[in-house]
Amino acid sequence: MHSKALTLEEAILRFGREKRNGRRVVFTNGCFDLLHPGHIRGFEQARQLGDALIVGLNSDSSVRQLKGPTRPVIPEQERAEILSALEAVDAVIIFNELTPREVIARLLPDVLVKGGDWAGDQIVGREEVEAAGGRVVSIPLVPGYSTTTILRKIRDGAATVNDESQTEEKRKPNADS
Repeated sequence: MHSKALTLEEAILRFGREKRNGRRVVFTNGCFDLLHPGHIRGFEQARQLGDALIVGLNSDSSVRQLKGPTRPVIPEQERAEILSALEAVDAVIIFNELTPREVIARLLPDVLVKGGDWAGDQIVGREEVEAAGGRVVSIPLVPGYSTTTILRKIRDGAATVNDESQTEEKRKPNADS
């Protein structure tokens, strides 16, 4: 299996060459802890904006700092492997910082893409990309999909199932009685 996970230096060498050949490089980033259809559709929309899509992936340590001690659910190497399997994704770069500013500043993609939940002036890397002649695109979120919501459903569902099984256990006659 050919991994699409690259170091920043490898990505600069590979996609810098592609940029010189007139190919448009698109960049997006996130934690992508539990992949859902909203993520997939976002990657597909982002990929349509250029010839190659690079996904910046928050490392485990940065996810913990951003989302709390119970995250990520899936370790960074496994998240990178899952992203690498997607047709729309051409490369994955794991970064340790809280934001991808350094990755974006060094890579200088032609298009920077973020979900519509980010205000335009809050998109990290906007200044660098626009100063280099690139553009920033905000794509709408797909309603009904959120990693936080999925985790809440799992947690609440598990609590409900546990409560029901405990109630069921109380109803069973004791073998000693």
